Amino acid sequence: MHTDALIAISVIGIVATLCQWFAWWVKLPAIVFLLLAGLVLGPLMGWLNPDDLFGDLLFPFVSLSVAIILFEGALTLRFHEIKGLQQVVRNMLTFGVVIIWAIIAIATHYLLDFTWELSLLFGAIMVVTGPTVIVPMLRTVRPNAAISNILKWEGIAIDPIGAILAVLVFEFILSGLGQGHYPTFSHTLLAFSKTIAIGTAIGAIAGYLLGLVLRHHLLPEYLHNVATLTLVFATFALANHLSEESGLLTVTVMGIWLANMKGFSMENILDFKESLSVLLISGLFILLAARLNFDQFTALGWGGIGVFLIIQFIARPVKVFACTWRSDLSWQEKSLISWIGPRGIVAAAVSALFALRLEEIGFPNAELLVPLAFTIIIGTVFLQGATAKILANQLGVAEPESKGFLIIGANPVARMFAKALNDHGFRARLTDTSWTNASTARMEGLDTYYGNAVSEHADRHLDLVGLGHVLTLTPQNELNALAGLRYRTEFGNQHIFTISTDRDKEGESNRKRAQHDAKVLFDEDINFAKLASYISKGAIVKQTKLGESFDYEAYQAQYGKNAIPLFALDNKDRLHFFTDIASFKPTEDWTIVALVREDEKTK
Repeated sequence: MHTDALIAISVIGIVATLCQWFAWWVKLPAIVFLLLAGLVLGPLMGWLNPDDLFGDLLFPFVSLSVAIILFEGALTLRFHEIKGLQQVVRNMLTFGVVIIWAIIAIATHYLLDFTWELSLLFGAIMVVTGPTVIVPMLRTVRPNAAISNILKWEGIAIDPIGAILAVLVFEFILSGLGQGHYPTFSHTLLAFSKTIAIGTAIGAIAGYLLGLVLRHHLLPEYLHNVATLTLVFATFALANHLSEESGLLTVTVMGIWLANMKGFSMENILDFKESLSVLLISGLFILLAARLNFDQFTALGWGGIGVFLIIQFIARPVKVFACTWRSDLSWQEKSLISWIGPRGIVAAAVSALFALRLEEIGFPNAELLVPLAFTIIIGTVFLQGATAKILANQLGVAEPESKGFLIIGANPVARMFAKALNDHGFRARLTDTSWTNASTARMEGLDTYYGNAVSEHADRHLDLVGLGHVLTLTPQNELNALAGLRYRTEFGNQHIFTISTDRDKEGESNRKRAQHDAKVLFDEDINFAKLASYISKGAIVKQTKLGESFDYEAYQAQYGKNAIPLFALDNKDRLHFFTDIASFKPTEDWTIVALVREDEKTK
């Protein structure tokens, strides 16, 4: 029996990893493939039965997994970021949540004949969207910046908010249940208040104490992750012991407290928790999908489809249009935001956790909570994933082309390139680990990300919306190569450009190797050091329009070695970089943008 369990767990891990990899490769939400894998392994093949596999440990495993997922999500909820958001996002995270919660609860109650308590719980669970499904969809749809920012921040912030709301409703349901009867309202209110007080107090105290320990370096760095995980488990168990089911609120409050406590960095802990969450999310979703029974979907009948349709076509649009009233968004932008709101793993995991608990106490229709949640998840992910890009193009709110540039480096050479691109209508976002370079770029009005572009922090915080090309412009050949490898799957080899950092013959072999991963800018005798030297000696960026009487040959004859052409714009404003294998020749009506030395300024 133990051998079978080990084999099953190993298979789940392998399948989960393959699903995550395939989702990354095709740029679709991983939840789609995890769902399909669970359905195939479970109800279709009958090979995976989570209840037989875990037995009495299934409920504790789901509980702890959800606790870690919610704690990790809460670590991303920083109050200063919410305060800085535009009014639309604040509306969607406040009264917008109430609007959609009420509509879903009413629809669930009347279409499926759920009790008001269960309907309110389901409505609370379904207010979330989640970045794990939103971000891959945005990469495919590529809407304009306003839509992307609203959807991204809503997805990040609403997970812990929705989780807290669902936990509170669930606690209210439990506090109203006695031994087969409903106690008085005062008893219910007292039990509910006790749950809130215990969850909030333990979470805040644990977060504060852990923050003090980390701030004053009382633990070696290699124990930070272990200590944090242990404390999450301990506070979760303690809170549940004092007040049943208050643990989820506790870990959420603990995560929010740590995220907003000053004086130390949570990045290493967040990196570890994200990796753990990916593993738990993947395995948990496969297990939850494998527990599904197709007969339960049949029991939902048309009512389940009706709830999905109301969420998609009524609840979400009403919320969005109410929250965007009097904003600067066009009706086309509001429509696309209304269309995109897929549900993800938090909705699946929380619904499964509460369903298991309610089934144990015999709550009516509790067994239908999970299939109903999966109906909404399947419907929103597949419908929106298949149609959002088409709708964005029809509404005219998709970026026609990702013309922006991600520039690795914020040194003088990179800043010179960024300014030249900006001046000709191309967005440029600089990245650098040097605070001097990054702060200088910001003071010069350039869009800058301070950090390592190939780090996990960049995976979370570096916004690539609208960017379609990469320029690696640092004097470090290894960093340029690593960045090219990192972003070639995102943008394609043909959109990765690099600069030579070698000055001698030995650099020729490095230059040839670089061509396998990126296009090398300029001829062999031009490298990073030469560009930096030109800039330090006062060279300026100058544009020259070619004409019938002044063609490219005449341009070269006039400027010669005193100018380094950076890029050219053809008569349709398409950009062409000068590379060592460039196959184009500027003609009449083209514009040459070049770095020109001081003695050529007056020409």
